Amino acid sequence: MRLPRVLIAAILVLLVIDVVTSEKLRKYKKFKHPRKSTTTTSTTTESESLTLEEEDEDDDGEKVQTFVDPCLKKHCSAGRICQSNDDGEAECVCIETCPEEVDPRRKVCTNQNTTWGSDCEVYRMRCWCDKGSDKCEDDSMKHLHIEYYGECREMPECLDEEMDDFPRRMRDWLFNIMRDMADRDELTPHYKALEREAENNQTRRWANAAIWKWCDLDGEPHDRRVSRHELFPIRAPLMALEHCIAPFLNNCDENDDHKITLKEWGKCLQVDPVSVHFT
Repeated sequence: MRLPRVLIAAILVLLVIDVVTSEKLRKYKKFKHPRKSTTTTSTTTESESLTLEEEDEDDDGEKVQTFVDPCLKKHCSAGRICQSNDDGEAECVCIETCPEEVDPRRKVCTNQNTTWGSDCEVYRMRCWCDKGSDKCEDDSMKHLHIEYYGECREMPECLDEEMDDFPRRMRDWLFNIMRDMADRDELTPHYKALEREAENNQTRRWANAAIWKWCDLDGEPHDRRVSRHELFPIRAPLMALEHCIAPFLNNCDENDDHKITLKEWGKCLQVDPVSVHFT
């Protein structure tokens, strides 16, 4: 009977230790866990990103410190990652290291007709050039963007008659995509209403599709202009099927400022400017 008594005593001691330990842990500093960056090359650690937000009281009236990640509400464009600076403020810095890609399908061809190992390398180089870093190989790379995935290859020439007909085919394609997304309930209520209007009013068919796609391409920051980089989602998938897509989109940028306004977009698609209120 002696052995069971020893076991019971040991169990009681462990229970007491567990209660005391739990009470101490509860009074430790409380943290809000930072959201991990969506960039796979992130090297930011919790100690680098957490900053003191405020002091609060716990259930026992004791002072505790709450820490938050200043990058939680900070959006960084491709090739950049959010880190907190010495003042505890969120800022976007260039990615230092890109993952080593071994799959040749991850290679990309740029607008300079150069093949890069991955899209990360392109975005990083453009960031370095934007920041004026010594790592920037050439100032022209401020406007470096991806044309399509895969190694660069010789593309067929877009003939004049093909280019003349391209705006019509592009308008058809945009409207069909918009209609399919509306049928799958993948549009916001606002753009779904535009699509339904286009279905019932032929005069709005091309204009509404043009407005929808232009707004869709205008990503963060929403500056009411579509950059050459922001055209990637529409250019890259079509390069293998539509060899006129690249020169067509290049022609949309009339003033060659690497940005396409809504007015330029409508003119490029040969949409009546009055019907889409191009101003």
